[in-house]
Amino acid sequence: MSPVHFAFSSAFMLGLTGLAFHRTHLLSALLCLEGMMLSLFIALSLWTLQLDSTNFSGAPMLLLAFSACEASAGLALLVAAARTHGSDHLQNLNLLQC
Repeated sequence: MSPVHFAFSSAFMLGLTGLAFHRTHLLSALLCLEGMMLSLFIALSLWTLQLDSTNFSGAPMLLLAFSACEASAGLALLVAAARTHGSDHLQNLNLLQC
């Protein structure tokens, strides 16, 4: 495994462990998801460059577009949760309560 592949796989795993173990605030969970998506974007971009193929050149841009949509939806949920519940603590959010 090259050092570049190790760096991006470790960045993805750090985001995954942060998402799994530090679930106190919704904002920290969203930041971990964003870090995972950005590491996937860079890894997919480097993979496309290494193949020297134009067939997969649109895949990183599609992933980046989905990442931007995910971030905007997550921030909208964060604002809605902060307005209704008063904080972004994940323990206070109950999906069964409207």
